[in-house]
Amino acid sequence: MKISSKESRLALINGFHLKNIRGDVLGGLTAAVVALPLALAFGNAALGPGGAIYGLYGAVVVGFLAALFGGTPAQVSGPTGPMSVTVAGVIAGLAAAGVPKDLSIEQILPLVMASVVFGGLFQILFGILRLGKYITLVPYSVVSGFMSGIGVIIIALQIGPLLGIKTQGNVISSLSTVAGNFQPNGAAISVAVMTLAIVFLTPRKISQWVPSPLLALLVVTPISLLFKDGGLDRIGTPGPIPEGLPSLSIPSGLYTINEYFPVILKAGIVLAVLGAIDSLLTSLVADNISQTRHNSDRELIGQGIGNAVAGLFSGLPGAGATMRTVINVKSGGSTPLSGMVHSIVLLVVLLGAGGAAEQIPTALLAGILIKVGLDIIDWGFLLRAHRLSLKTASVMYGVLLMTVFWDLIWAVLVGVFIANMLTIDSITETQLEGMEADNPFNSASNNNAANAQLPSDEKALLDRCAGEVMLFRLKGPLSFGAAKGITERMMLVRNYKVLILDITDVPRLGVTATLAIEDMVQEALNNSRKAYVAGATGRVKDRLAKFGVDVIGTRKEALTAAIDNLNG
Repeated sequence: MKISSKESRLALINGFHLKNIRGDVLGGLTAAVVALPLALAFGNAALGPGGAIYGLYGAVVVGFLAALFGGTPAQVSGPTGPMSVTVAGVIAGLAAAGVPKDLSIEQILPLVMASVVFGGLFQILFGILRLGKYITLVPYSVVSGFMSGIGVIIIALQIGPLLGIKTQGNVISSLSTVAGNFQPNGAAISVAVMTLAIVFLTPRKISQWVPSPLLALLVVTPISLLFKDGGLDRIGTPGPIPEGLPSLSIPSGLYTINEYFPVILKAGIVLAVLGAIDSLLTSLVADNISQTRHNSDRELIGQGIGNAVAGLFSGLPGAGATMRTVINVKSGGSTPLSGMVHSIVLLVVLLGAGGAAEQIPTALLAGILIKVGLDIIDWGFLLRAHRLSLKTASVMYGVLLMTVFWDLIWAVLVGVFIANMLTIDSITETQLEGMEADNPFNSASNNNAANAQLPSDEKALLDRCAGEVMLFRLKGPLSFGAAKGITERMMLVRNYKVLILDITDVPRLGVTATLAIEDMVQEALNNSRKAYVAGATGRVKDRLAKFGVDVIGTRKEALTAAIDNLNG
């Protein structure tokens, strides 16, 4: 379909046009229905009593601006489980840095929102520096372990509210509070059980029209009023939810921000990295189901703008939300207009339904979040990783445990480092297959399978060498990992009169590996041995030339030259 000139003028960003306005409005409306209870639940989980409204603020601001400026047309953004857990961690970090624990949410909010603004600015910087393609290169074992860890954290933090026990802090402190003050509230448990029953047992035929979190909200909230005993305090509520637009609130008390600047800056980096990973993974899901291709760097800039502005309006930070994005696409949304409609609908709710939202029980929100936590856990990979690879399983379980009990960002960094080291080790083994200690290409072992890979004419030449030639074949791009294997085999040169290093199948040569080849050739010369490097072409040949390493044409030519040398 040809886009009109009017639609072209409206193409402010990738994929924004009016040809699917009906589908976008329907998709945005459906996504908003799902987002409402989740925004309230995430706000309450991140900031405690009174925090639900800030989740709604974040959903409105991030959802609109990330859609307007982002690079994934059908993506719906807003507060997510990982981002909410991180905000809760920011508060815990501030408390550890000396911020009084008895401060109200209004008193500590400027410090938290300062970190949100920093997180948004870092995300914009990531996009400007074009780091999007690198962020999505995180190994799956790390992503799986991290997301499963986030799911475990969400579930652990909601055990207290589900039982009607007030908790705060990280997983250990929350569970310690529950264990030390184990006085379950029957009314809260009843509300939670009803909520869990609805979100888990609602038939698909119903949930496709009325999402189960919203259904729980509409059914359980009126029933919870029956548990009144001098007010809803008996089962707890999110706290006051003011009606009206969020107001611009520049973080005040700069001296206080300066005092805790290191904690705030670190929190901003964590929010930026986590939000980037969360959003770009959702972008990949959106690409898969909508048959489109997102712009990673533009997406980071859009998410950064949304989060930076959300921090200025006291909104919870957000990221691309997988469930809301999938629902949007399946409901007909295909352009950024759907994400903007989602935010406008939530804004309308914010303007007129604050009083009703105040009646929502905390235990109900806890039930919804436990379902979210269980959905985030990568059960499919978690339960079978050990059968696929013990190394992969170890990385995943290690990242999971570090995420839950140590630190979110360090869990990812350590996991990526270990996973990459294991990958390099595996690649190195492949690169050095032709450099085994017993030299399978030596003519003394010409009946083995490796030697049989040689063409018949080259095999005949090698046989004529009568065990005086050591032939090493290297495969694939050679990195610093291969350099160690080359160096370890250097002493073998002394056992033969001629060394042939075949790098025909090496498309790329790292500096460290080049130095190792140079050292091996020099070792041969130092021991009065002849050395040939064969098969190098293009950039590989040019790099060897820069290191003063001469290259002979082909492996066959090297074998012929070796025979001439032995006969000479």
